[in-house]
Amino acid sequence: MLHIYGIKNCNTVKKALDWLEENKLAYTFHDFKKEPATLAKLKEWGKSVGWEALVNKKGTTWRKLSPEQQAKVVDASSAYTVLLDNNSMIKRPVIELDNEIILGFDESNYTSQLLK
Repeated sequence: MLHIYGIKNCNTVKKALDWLEENKLAYTFHDFKKEPATLAKLKEWGKSVGWEALVNKKGTTWRKLSPEQQAKVVDASSAYTVLLDNNSMIKRPVIELDNEIILGFDESNYTSQLLK
């Protein structure tokens, strides 16, 4: 079963959910606003894709941090602390399928990885 994590009103998450629906793939959705990510989940994802990939530095939440706060995100531990406090800063969506993690939305990537 596909598990997708994100925020329902995020445009990128909407694109991913639309793509999953169009391709008739069943999934379970975890809304960060209702079910915040846990440290264990962040560590699991970080092992797969690296902590740096989890931090969405292009988003509004990152830009709202002061330069001093941003500068403190230097390793997995500091990143996970910031991400736990600001789930909106996690790169979205996060898709789990078996032991694979897919971040963000890329139609060609989804096609090659999810339509096997």
